[in-house]
Amino acid sequence: MTGNRNTKKRVIVGMSGASGAILGIEALRIFRELGGYETHLIVSTGATLTIALETGVTLDEVRALADVVHDNANLGAAVASGSFRTMGMLVVPCSMKTVAGIAHGFSDNLLLRAADVMLKEGRPLVLMPRETPLSIIHLRNLLAAAEAGAAIVPPMVTHYHGPASIADMNRHLLGKALGRMNIELPGMRRWGEEE
Repeated sequence: MTGNRNTKKRVIVGMSGASGAILGIEALRIFRELGGYETHLIVSTGATLTIALETGVTLDEVRALADVVHDNANLGAAVASGSFRTMGMLVVPCSMKTVAGIAHGFSDNLLLRAADVMLKEGRPLVLMPRETPLSIIHLRNLLAAAEAGAAIVPPMVTHYHGPASIADMNRHLLGKALGRMNIELPGMRRWGEEE
């Protein structure tokens, strides 16, 4: 049967309630900029609050950056099933509560269930946890998530690429995270590479 099949690569972007909401927003903008990606967005209640506190962007504006927006309470959404093909999931920012849920398979909302699907299906799951200082509980949960197959990419600022602004730093951080999903961000300056 022939049809109008979508050729875009599906990616899931989960935003949870840690500081750094701008990183999730910028990730959605980058996927738009790159083209060829169908973004599926899940925003937790905590992320909704953080977006309002930290950014000048409305929740409706954030949702408009995604191709598909899923209700975090809808455990029947397409992204809750392993049969729904995606190329991976980025959780940015990733709260310690979300890390704990992922690490221990506590899938009581769609964001956690979608992350669980990535792990069980062997697809890339990239977590950008934002907390400091880290307690021993946080560290144990991060280790458990990594042992289960998640890539842990904390948004740690680097200076070797000569950032001129916070926006430059954010883009570099996201370039590192997307690299774990085999997505190359144009202009990403890596150590030892010529400009």
